[in-house]
Amino acid sequence: MHSSSGVRAGLWAMVWSGLLLASVPWAAGAATTYTLTDLSVLRGTTYSFANGVNATGQVVGYCGNGYHSFLYANGTMQDLGGLGGSSSLANGINDAGQVVGYASNSAGIYHAYRSTSGSMQDLGGFGGSNGSFGRGINASGQVVGEAYTVGNAAAHAFLYNSSMQDLGTLGGTNSFALAINSSGQVVGSADTSGNAARHAFLYAGGNMQDLGTLGGNDSHALAINAAGQIVGDSYVSGNNNWHAFLYAGSAMQDLGTLGGLYSTAYAINASGQVVGHSATSKGVFDAFIYADGQMQDLNSLISATGWRLQEAVSINDAGQVVGVGYNAAGQTRAYLLTPVPLPAAALLALPGLGIVLLRSRRWLSSR
Repeated sequence: MHSSSGVRAGLWAMVWSGLLLASVPWAAGAATTYTLTDLSVLRGTTYSFANGVNATGQVVGYCGNGYHSFLYANGTMQDLGGLGGSSSLANGINDAGQVVGYASNSAGIYHAYRSTSGSMQDLGGFGGSNGSFGRGINASGQVVGEAYTVGNAAAHAFLYNSSMQDLGTLGGTNSFALAINSSGQVVGSADTSGNAARHAFLYAGGNMQDLGTLGGNDSHALAINAAGQIVGDSYVSGNNNWHAFLYAGSAMQDLGTLGGLYSTAYAINASGQVVGHSATSKGVFDAFIYADGQMQDLNSLISATGWRLQEAVSINDAGQVVGVGYNAAGQTRAYLLTPVPLPAAALLALPGLGIVLLRSRRWLSSR
């Protein structure tokens, strides 16, 4: 049995420690700075783009000239090969290291692939030789993307387990699936009835739900996290510009821009941190991170000199970010950002915080 005064003291200790922690940027979910790793290029290529990062910091993307899928791990970039043709691109990777993308076959037709332990599996298509494109993969190895229907009449979103399932459309001709979470929820965009517009969708339980827009005609869902939070972009009223959005349950939230007219959100992690790119007031596009209601230019958060980050395309639950930018030599390069948290010693040096934490610990140990 504990006295009410003791409980109140303990609760106040936790409240004060929470308030102090909230004043520290990394504790609130936004890193103060990032270290930057230049992922370089595969031999014989001149530029690189990063498209996905998993929980262990493995990165996938592609290098050019002549597209080649890569896997970056432990400081080394590995060429993932192809499906018999000359080109391949990697778009995503799950925590087991399975990679999704698309590659040309010996006939020069692109097919979706799933690569496991370096072995690339051709996922085929709806119409035999027709093209397909792998875009996203979840922890179970389920793959989503789009594939051309028989006769190349349309492109339809698909879900691949052991075979390719057509997810349909929102009443129009085409649909595209971009991401899938651990629960099997799929997001993308699809044409509406009469092809009047293309709207973001959520596919779950066998149904495709129209997520609407930010007031304009078109919208696109590009990523979904385990909690079902969805990000992408949408035209705003007037259809003159588009903004990044966050959809969490019932309506789209406009995430704004970095001062320009346009922004797109490409990814969201379990903590709700969002990354993408946005036009600035100077008319250029910069990579951003959105957390705790604030959009920040990632270029202001890196210690590397001479770099300009154009796009942030993926973020893992540890807050590592990948994308593409220009390095100090002006070369187009894939990058990996790793957040640098405030050291524990600096945290304890914050006025009063060490005392509050000690008091909280004593209260908790006395229960």
